[in-house]
Amino acid sequence: MLETDGRKEKRSAARSSVLAAVGLTAFKLAVGLLTNSLGILAEAAHSALDLVAAAMTYLAVRFSDKPPDREHPFGHGKIENLSALFETLLLLGTSAWVIYEAVQRLFFISVKVETSIWSFIIMGLSMVVDYTRSRILFRTARKYRSQALEADALHFSTDIWSSAVVILGLIGLTIARYTPGLPWMHKADSLAALVVAGIVIYISAQLGWRTIAGLLDTAPKGQAERVRKAAASIEGVSNAHAVRIRPSGASWFVDLHVTMNGNIHLHRAHATTEEIEKKVQEIIPGADVTVHVEPLEAEDKNPRKKVRFPTGKRSRRE
Repeated sequence: MLETDGRKEKRSAARSSVLAAVGLTAFKLAVGLLTNSLGILAEAAHSALDLVAAAMTYLAVRFSDKPPDREHPFGHGKIENLSALFETLLLLGTSAWVIYEAVQRLFFISVKVETSIWSFIIMGLSMVVDYTRSRILFRTARKYRSQALEADALHFSTDIWSSAVVILGLIGLTIARYTPGLPWMHKADSLAALVVAGIVIYISAQLGWRTIAGLLDTAPKGQAERVRKAAASIEGVSNAHAVRIRPSGASWFVDLHVTMNGNIHLHRAHATTEEIEKKVQEIIPGADVTVHVEPLEAEDKNPRKKVRFPTGKRSRRE
C-alpha cells in the first residue's frame, strides 16, 4: 500500500508540473508576441521546454516504477536518467537559439520592444508558480528518492531567477523610455535574455553531468568504502571486498564479497548476511543488497566450494 501511495504522490507531483507549464507557456507566449520582448519570448521558449521536460518526467516516473521483469532484472529506473538527458539537450538547444537572437539584436538589427503592465504581471505570476511547483517537486523527490523529480525541481527553481532577470530587463526598458540620456538601456531586454541563457546553460551542465554519471553507474564518492567498513564490522566477518554499487533511477543495487569461517553452519552464514544487509541499508536506504560469502580456511579456497548467498530481502519497487 505504501508503494502504491508513493507512486500516486510522485505522479501527482509530476502531473501538476505539466499543468503549470501549459499555463505559463501560453501566457508568456501571448505577452511576448504582443510586446515583442525577446526576454519574455526567451522565457516562453524556456517554459515550452519546461512543458516538454515536465511531460517527459511524468512519463519517466510512470514507467520507471514498473517492477523488474525477465528482460529488465534491475528494474526500469534508468528511464529517469534518459528523461533527464533528453531534458538537458533540449535546454542547451534553446539556450543556443536565445544567445543567437540576443546577439543579433545587440549588434546587427534594431527591434522595438513594448513594455506594459502585463509584462510585469506575467513574469511575477511565473515566479510564484515556479516557486510553488519546485517546492512540491523537491519535497516529493526527497521523500521517494526520485532523480527525475529532483531534476525537474532543480530546473524549475532556476526559472525563478531567470524570471527575475527578465523583470530587471523590462525595468531597464521602462527607464529608457522616460530617460532620454540612457540610450543603452534599450538593450536591457537582450542583455536579460543573455543572462537567462547563461543560467539555463549552467543548470543544464549540472543536470547533464549527473545524468551521465547515473547512466555510467557512477557510485557516490566514498560510498563503496563506507559499505566495506560497515560489512567488515559485523561479527564473524573476517574481510569485506569487491564492493560494487550501481544506481538505477531511484533504486540502488549493492554487491559485495565477504570472507567468513568456512566451517560455520549455513544458517549462521545466512544470518550474518542479513546483518550485513541491514548495515548497508543504513548507509543506502532501500538498497537491493547481494552478499557473496567466501570461506576463510585455505583448504576451502577452491572456487567450486564458494557459495553465493543472496540476502533474501529485495528492496525493488513493486
